[in-house]
Amino acid sequence: MPSLLLRGLTHFATSCFCLLLTACAEAPAQSLTTPPAAPAPAEITAPQPAMIAPEVKLSFADWRTLLRSDAIAAGIDADLFDRTFADISLDPNVIKADNSQPEFSRPVWEYIDGAVSVSRIAQGRLLKAQHRPTLKAIRSAYAVDHEVLIAIWGMESNYGSNIGSHNVIRSLATLAYDGRRQVFWRSQLLAALQILQAGDGPAQGLIGSWAGAMGQTQFMPTTFNQHAVDFDGDGRRDLWSSTPDALASAAHYLQASGWENGQPWGFEVNLPQGFDYALADPEVRRSLAQWRSLGVNPVRAIDASEQSLATLFLPAGHRGPAFLLLNNFRSILKYNNSTAYALAIGLLSDALDGNPGVQAAWPRNDRQLGRSERIELQERLSAKGYEPGPADGIIGANTRKAVRAFQQSLGHPADGYPSHELLKQLRN
Repeated sequence: MPSLLLRGLTHFATSCFCLLLTACAEAPAQSLTTPPAAPAPAEITAPQPAMIAPEVKLSFADWRTLLRSDAIAAGIDADLFDRTFADISLDPNVIKADNSQPEFSRPVWEYIDGAVSVSRIAQGRLLKAQHRPTLKAIRSAYAVDHEVLIAIWGMESNYGSNIGSHNVIRSLATLAYDGRRQVFWRSQLLAALQILQAGDGPAQGLIGSWAGAMGQTQFMPTTFNQHAVDFDGDGRRDLWSSTPDALASAAHYLQASGWENGQPWGFEVNLPQGFDYALADPEVRRSLAQWRSLGVNPVRAIDASEQSLATLFLPAGHRGPAFLLLNNFRSILKYNNSTAYALAIGLLSDALDGNPGVQAAWPRNDRQLGRSERIELQERLSAKGYEPGPADGIIGANTRKAVRAFQQSLGHPADGYPSHELLKQLRN
């Protein structure tokens, strides 16, 4: 789903600030009266800590009343709010999903296998041919290539066949009331009410994922309000049942994210013997000509300017495939900030255009680190002074930088890849 764009609401922010002050208020200060005479030394007791008032959580009904005031202040019709929330209750399954942190996640090659499957490629090619007139019109309007739109459509909803089954208002209300990022979810909820007020939602109501992503291209409400378009001309921005609206809206979003029509997202490359793997760092951007001078060459012929800037990406470390990533990869990341997702979109779009898949072998026998092991890895790196950032189990830029530094201290290829062998070396 697209990256989640937030808009501040002055009335809402003021209300949240007041609620915060109420929830965090300390017990009233003692009056400044003359203190009593000091007791005899034997009776002196240790000072007692100040008493803090316990946090009082609003009931859902009271919270909804406050939300109603904020919604009306933001321009939502009171009758629409009352009708929409008449039967809304909390959804415990949504909270469970929001708090879920699985111990193990799929290796990147398994994710790619599922995303760029033979059946998805075949269906995508058929739909690309079927919707060619619409895709040409979209490219003329937004300068975004056919293949990437079909790839996003396939990844987000399996070409419109799986748009979710949750009541979006109920999901967002649950998350805004009891989720981990309540301010964020509240902004999405108010945006969803704006969609209803504009008459863009389907007659049966807003349906989507447990997290509120909607339609065939899985837009969040704030993204919908900014980038959804009525491309079929029926007067509604309908991402649920109108394929032209859904594909054009995705194109509009990519255009706003800097998509360069006719340019590749990136491509697979071969690396020379003795290559410095520490260059596989998102902060290292060099022109294609500079990469070629280092012996980094495309696996197949590509059509891109030698002056285009690119970063080197090793999704499975130095023993797996290598890719040079161009600006269009960054545009896909704005749609969904996951390198595995963006890589899958790029590879699927290539396949839809008739290009071969990944040529290098994935290290399929590698054992992936579980979440608790990733946390341990970060803790042990930190203990050695490598500064990987918070021990949260998320392998981000800081953790990879710390991994590279530790690998360099061992004289190993500094690819930043957190392998099980690396964890074993940290333990020793």
